[in-house]
Amino acid sequence: MTRKLTFGYLYDFRNPPEWERPWNDLYAETLDVIAWSETVGFSGAWVPEHHGADDGYQPSPLLTLAAVAARTSTLRLGSAVALAPLYHPVRFAEDTAVLDIISGGRAEMALGLGYRRREYDGLGLDFTTRGRRFDEFLQIVHALWAGETVNFEGRHFTVKDAKITPLSPRGAIPLYIGGFADKALERVARYADGYFGNEEFGDLYAEKLRQQGKDPATGRVRIQGLFFVVANDPEKAMEELGPYYHYINNSYGTWLDEDKAIGMSDPVLEPMSLEQFKRSGILQIVTPDRAVDKFRKMQERMPFEHFMMMMPAGLPAERFMEYAELFANEVIPAFQGEGQDV
Repeated sequence: MTRKLTFGYLYDFRNPPEWERPWNDLYAETLDVIAWSETVGFSGAWVPEHHGADDGYQPSPLLTLAAVAARTSTLRLGSAVALAPLYHPVRFAEDTAVLDIISGGRAEMALGLGYRRREYDGLGLDFTTRGRRFDEFLQIVHALWAGETVNFEGRHFTVKDAKITPLSPRGAIPLYIGGFADKALERVARYADGYFGNEEFGDLYAEKLRQQGKDPATGRVRIQGLFFVVANDPEKAMEELGPYYHYINNSYGTWLDEDKAIGMSDPVLEPMSLEQFKRSGILQIVTPDRAVDKFRKMQERMPFEHFMMMMPAGLPAERFMEYAELFANEVIPAFQGEGQDV
């Protein structure tokens, strides 16, 4: 069975020094873009999380998503990813239940561990225990979403007679987990409704589902294509968009190098010159026909349900919207009316 394939964008609300603007203008404009995206056929708006970034990378996704919910009516919305071990599970379960109520049942959360030690240091948490914290967090959140009164005593969290109210009418909120390491994919198969990450890990996700006694066909896969753009003239688009995606590449590359983060996919993001970046192949700019072909092949390989691109920091909204509208007009219609939204 082919799943219904939908598309959306990630919005990180960054304000790079090279293109810096007043913060209130940036936030207002980004929310306008998100609301507009709903009107042209996109199905998702996703907000990531990092802390202490010089460019103001979004540190508060749940609060931001509440603003997105108030401006939209059909978009699915969620974190991509929220750094779960940085949250207390009871508060997270409460906040996401309220978000789901505000949005009319449109919240869909994607969670991850994070790879920057300084983010844990800033909150007084041990970076080396984040995996075990995540597992305890997931056990508690699942029970709370199920309406249970939870008593839990672990190495990292202790809760007594915890219960959340109000509950979302849906109860549990769809939960995706990201990651690239073997242990991360085990966690996805055990606890999550689906995998959020990179295309090349689809086979490993299927294998981990089998190991958990689950049918891989019941899995759900959301792919991040943060360096993917559709354009009628890819060479011209590279000249226009290259500097903005180059900034994204170099910032992520610097962060990944801080603690020698491992398990990331190739090509590994690392700081480089603009000309090197343009030649690297990291930024994929393709015509609409090639994009449709790519997504159909992905559908054949895995239970692929959503593709998430990025609004790059610094790019003027009107320029971003032109590329997004081309995608909406030339790619999305190829996948309307097929598959099932399950």
